[in-house]
Amino acid sequence: MKVRTVNKYGTHYSASLRKMLKKIEISQHAAYTCSFCGKSMMKRQAEGIWHCDCFMKMAAGGSAIKRLKKLKDQ
Repeated sequence: MKVRTVNKYGTHYSASLRKMLKKIEISQHAAYTCSFCGKSMMKRQAEGIWHCDCFMKMAAGGSAIKRLKKLKDQ
């Protein structure tokens, strides 16, 4: 398994911590299904702020990610 995004942490952090950080960063940068238009265009702009490029809507708050993950799993 390649580390790529967490390569910046180097060898002084354990491999298990880097793998855990990789999983978190991948989920942060992934595109989620928009609850407004239904397309997979919802991206994270900042902590707790989600933006749909297609519908030009924003969702804020921690509950938005839970709802987006449920829609992605369906």
